[in-house]
Amino acid sequence: MEALIAGMGCMGPFILFIGIWVLSCIRVVNEYERAVVFRLGKVLPQPKGPGLIVIFRPIDKAVVISLRTVVLDVPSQDVITRDNVTLKVSAVVYSKVVNPLQAVVGVENYQWATSQISQTTLRSVLGEVTLDELLADREKLSLRLREIIDSATEPWGVEVTAVELKSVDLPEQIQRAMGKQAEAEREKRAKIIAAEGELMASQQLLDAANKLSENPTAIQMRYLQTLTEIAVEKNSTIVFPLPMEFLKAFEKFVGKKD
Repeated sequence: MEALIAGMGCMGPFILFIGIWVLSCIRVVNEYERAVVFRLGKVLPQPKGPGLIVIFRPIDKAVVISLRTVVLDVPSQDVITRDNVTLKVSAVVYSKVVNPLQAVVGVENYQWATSQISQTTLRSVLGEVTLDELLADREKLSLRLREIIDSATEPWGVEVTAVELKSVDLPEQIQRAMGKQAEAEREKRAKIIAAEGELMASQQLLDAANKLSENPTAIQMRYLQTLTEIAVEKNSTIVFPLPMEFLKAFEKFVGKKD
């Protein structure tokens, strides 16, 4: 009996070691994660997870990769547009891992690599367009950037879902020039609208004159209406318009006397 107890006492540390080893081999992987397992340096064909997984230490090594969408902030890049305008442009890249094996085996650091390819692509693509195209077609440029960056990151198991231009910092002289251009454009539209208004008013006056000329009494009625409008204002002086026919008759009479 004493020998059995002594034997169990000797096995105690070994059992404790086995228990600790088993606990260290058990790992919990979240729903949005996958564990890429290397066994003796060779990657297993399928990642493990989610849930409870067993890693046989020390022959196994697990690298956990998140499958959630990651937002990469592309810092401001100095861009020279096709019309030789220097700008500072920043962007935001939305990406996620679709192949955990390639994200671990195909590239050293997939997030850093995606950020670098995003910066270089941003400079190269925006350097091929003019300033007006950059400001007016930002949606088209974002789609083009997404396609180029996604094709570059596809071998790494990373999918770029969206690219958005965050800000475009213009030099002060360009801002002043654009302000003058916008002001000139507004003045141009104002002059065009005023000219169109004068044209429409002249057409209406012509139509009114033609209507009044059809009946001489209408002109006299218009004179009386004008006098009524002047009298309402309580003016001390009233200007009474003479009929044009009276002036023409007076002009003929004076001409005969001469």
